[in-house]
Formats: sequence, C-alpha cells, structure tokens
Amino acid sequence: MDGQNRANIKSGMEVAIVTKEDQRSGKITHGIVKQILTNSAHHPHGIKVRLTSGKVGRVKEINATKE
Repeated sequence: MDGQNRANIKSGMEVAIVTKEDQRSGKITHGIVKQILTNSAHHPHGIKVRLTSGKVGRVKEINATKE
C-alpha cells in the first residue's frame, strides 16, 4: 500500500517514511506511527506522520502485516 491516502494510515502501524533531510537521497526510515500530521485526505508526496521515535516524515510505504 502507498502512503498517499490518509484513510490507509492508522496510529500503531509500521511504515516507511522519508524525512525532510533525506528527501534528496531518498533514505527510508522505518518505524511505528504515533501521530498523523496531515489533515487532508490525500497528499501526492505522502501523508506526513510522526513516528514513536520522534522522527517526522512522509509515508512512502505501509507494512500491511502489522496493524
């Protein structure tokens, strides 16, 4: 699943994000969603979330095995 639709993302899910600093390199950070920061239902670059680690970034991939 992709991270462009807010309805696909729930708190506690395991996701892969790209932080602002890593946008150019495309480095992926994995973690658990603590908070959804984007208010709109859809965002073309991915829904912005805060992970339990405190990192903030846009969701690139959702790990559907853990919810």
